[in-house]
Amino acid sequence: MPEGSADVVDWAHFEKARGELGPGFIRILSYFREDGVKSVAAIEQAMREANTVALVMPAHTIKGEARQFGAEPLAKAAELIESTARLCIETQRFPDELVADVVKLRSLFDQTIQLFDQATNPLLSRGGGAGGFGRKSANQGFGRI
Repeated sequence: MPEGSADVVDWAHFEKARGELGPGFIRILSYFREDGVKSVAAIEQAMREANTVALVMPAHTIKGEARQFGAEPLAKAAELIESTARLCIETQRFPDELVADVVKLRSLFDQTIQLFDQATNPLLSRGGGAGGFGRKSANQGFGRI
């Protein structure tokens, strides 16, 4: 797994989900990406419009899906937004204090997606270092000693 990424993704949980979901794993992970992009955008839009009610469902969606793949910091950030928004609905006020958390949510989501891509895309996991067109290959190659 990518170095220094354990503080963003619980890789044991991620690999467990990969094993349990089997061949559907990549497809389900792509749904996480699609839903996440929409949810983060919806949360940002709700903050711009000062719409407390519109914060709840997209934050809830990210929270659940992030936990499924071991992205606990992302899930916790979404949970804070969701629970604060729910409380603010009850007290009939807008949660201005969530601005920094929404910014953090975007950053965590982008970082999480990048790490998931590195873990699941063999072309990204190679790092684009040696080899490739116009570069001297650093590996021995097939059949060479």
